[in-house]
Amino acid sequence: MTNILEAIYNIAIQNDFQIKALYTGRNRANGMGDALENYIKDAFADTFGVSQEIERMKKFNQNFSWLGSQNNPPDIMIKNGDAIEVKKTQSSTTSLALNSSYPKSDLRNTNPMITKECKACEEWTTKDLIYCVGHTTDTSLKSLWMVYGNIYAANPETYERIKKTISTGIKTIQNVVFSETKELGRVNRVDPLGITNLRIRGMWQIENPRKVFDYLHSQTSNSFELISIIPVDKYKSFPEESIKKIERLKSKDFSIQNTNVKDPNNPAKLIEVKLIKYLVTE
Repeated sequence: MTNILEAIYNIAIQNDFQIKALYTGRNRANGMGDALENYIKDAFADTFGVSQEIERMKKFNQNFSWLGSQNNPPDIMIKNGDAIEVKKTQSSTTSLALNSSYPKSDLRNTNPMITKECKACEEWTTKDLIYCVGHTTDTSLKSLWMVYGNIYAANPETYERIKKTISTGIKTIQNVVFSETKELGRVNRVDPLGITNLRIRGMWQIENPRKVFDYLHSQTSNSFELISIIPVDKYKSFPEESIKKIERLKSKDFSIQNTNVKDPNNPAKLIEVKLIKYLVTE
């Protein structure tokens, strides 16, 4: 089964980052966001260069249990493996818009934003989550950061506390009618005629991983860069075949090193990680 190491290997071997040309010409994408998501799927499924759509579909079926629904997490789920969120930016340091979903350290099937079809697509309760953040131009992929949620976002309780406090505070307003909602709150019949309602929605953002982990890697003039940060415990859990494949990859543009990142729940503590870089110069 596929994993992040296989995806990194496939990207390094494929070495084509003109994603608009790769996907819009095959009627697989309506824009750069779709092109990026297709690129990530092909990287994990090892379907770069597969021209027959039926063959590509079969490989997706072998590797993925879920391929997303608009406005509901996640974008991709690997069978018996990790979940993936794909985010596109047109600036290398732009914050990521998460809208009504707060940052996630992992994916849990108790999350009310997850559809019932996603919950039933395989037997699962919790999945490790990979944020795949791509910086694109109008035609090409300039950088791709692949970062695990448990070194990027705090525990759910951190965000739930804020969300619940806001919701509870709203309900202290007198003489208004509240209704149950997955949002922060909904106030009905605000005016004397009872014809106006108020929806209260969270608009969450998180800093771009390039800014969060700027102590590990600073922006360069490379034509493309892939930066992946994987907790050491997670790295060691991958099949030996995948580890050997990535560690045997010989290229002056490719490197793997041991380092540390701040624990998002307590920055005084450090987490051991593997920092994988693939930097392409022209």
